Amino acid sequence: MNQQSWRPFILVSLALCIGTIGTALASPLYPIYQQLWQLLPSHITYIFVAYMFGCLTTLLFLGRSSNSFGFIRTLQTGLFFAVIGLTLSVFASNSYFLGFGRFIIGIASGLISTSAMLGLIYTIPDSHKQNAAQLSSIITVLGFGLGPFIGGAIAQFSDDPLITPYLPVIAAAILSLLSLFSIKSLNFDRQPFSVAPHLELPEIRFKKLFYIASFTAFCAFGSFSLFASLAPSFIKNIIPWHGPLISGATIASILLVSALVQFIAKSIDMHKALNLGLILLISSYVILSICMIMHWSALFFISVICVGMGHGLSLLGAFALVHHMTNIENRAAVISTYLFIAYFGTIVPIIVAGYLSDHFGLMAGVLGFCVGVGILCIYLLINHLKIKYA
Repeated sequence: MNQQSWRPFILVSLALCIGTIGTALASPLYPIYQQLWQLLPSHITYIFVAYMFGCLTTLLFLGRSSNSFGFIRTLQTGLFFAVIGLTLSVFASNSYFLGFGRFIIGIASGLISTSAMLGLIYTIPDSHKQNAAQLSSIITVLGFGLGPFIGGAIAQFSDDPLITPYLPVIAAAILSLLSLFSIKSLNFDRQPFSVAPHLELPEIRFKKLFYIASFTAFCAFGSFSLFASLAPSFIKNIIPWHGPLISGATIASILLVSALVQFIAKSIDMHKALNLGLILLISSYVILSICMIMHWSALFFISVICVGMGHGLSLLGAFALVHHMTNIENRAAVISTYLFIAYFGTIVPIIVAGYLSDHFGLMAGVLGFCVGVGILCIYLLINHLKIKYA
C-alpha cells in the first residue's frame, strides 16, 4: 500500500462515518414506534439501553480484536453486524425485536469505533500523522450527529418512516464493507485473541481525581442519552411544531456544539474545562426543568446549547485529566476503566428516568433525571474544587 495515498484513509473514514450514522439513526424515530406499538417511556429507554449494552459488552470483551485479527477485518465485521442490526430494525414488529436489533447495532458500534480509530492512524499519510486522533474524533461526532438528522429528515417526509430511513444506510454500509477489501492488509504483531477484560485504576494518589473525572463523563454521557432517548417524546409537549426532523436536529446539534466547543477550547486548562463543563451541565438541568414546568419553548433550545457545551467541556477536561494521571504502561487499561464508568451514564440514569416516566409521568422522569444527575454534578464540582485548591 502506498503510504502517501489518501484512498485507504478515506475508505476507513467513510466506514467509520457510515457506521456511526447507522448507530444513531433511530433516535428521532422512537416517538413513532411509541405511538404505533403503544409503548411506555421505559420501553423506549430499554431499547436505547439495549444498544449501549451491546456497545459496552464489545468494548469490555472484544475491544482488542484488532490486535488479533487486524483493523480491516474487525472493521468489516463491525459493518456486517451493522447491516444485520439495521435490517432487523426494518422488519421489527415489536419492541423486543427492535431492542435485539439495537443490541446488535451496539456490538457493531463497539467493533467499528475501536478498529476504525486504529485504522485511521495506520492509513493516514505520514505528513498528517499528528492529526489522526483529532480527525478520528471529528469523523465520529460527525457520524453521530448526521445519524439522527438524516433519520429524522427522511422519516419526516416519507410514507414509511420506520423503513425508508434505514435503507440508504444499509446500502452504504454494504458498499463500504466491500470497498475495504481493496486495502491491502498491513503487517502487524498478532496478539493471542482474548475476551478477558483488562481494567485498572491509576496510582493511589490520583484515585479520587480519577473518580471525579470518570463520573463527570458519566454525567455528560447521561445528559446526551436523555435527549437521545426521551427528548423526541417530551419535545412534542413543549414545542408546538415538532416531528422526527426537529427531534433529529436537536440530538445532532448537541453533538455538533460539543465538537465545536472541544475544538475551540482544546488549549484550555483541564481543571478549568471540567469545572466549566459541570457548571454548564447543572445550568442546563435548571433551564430544562423550568422549560418542562412552564412550557417555554425558547428555554428548550437554550438547554440544548448548554448541554452541548457542558458535554464538550466536561469530556475535554475529564479525558485530559485521565491522560495526565497515567503513563504509557497503564494508560490503555485505565482509559478502559474510565470509559466503562462513563458509559454506565447512558444506562443507569436513563433506566431510572424511564421508570419514573411510567409511574409518575414524563415530566417527573425528566425532572427526576435533572435533580438526580444535577446533585451528582454539584458534588463532583465541590470535590474537584477542594482537590485543586487544597
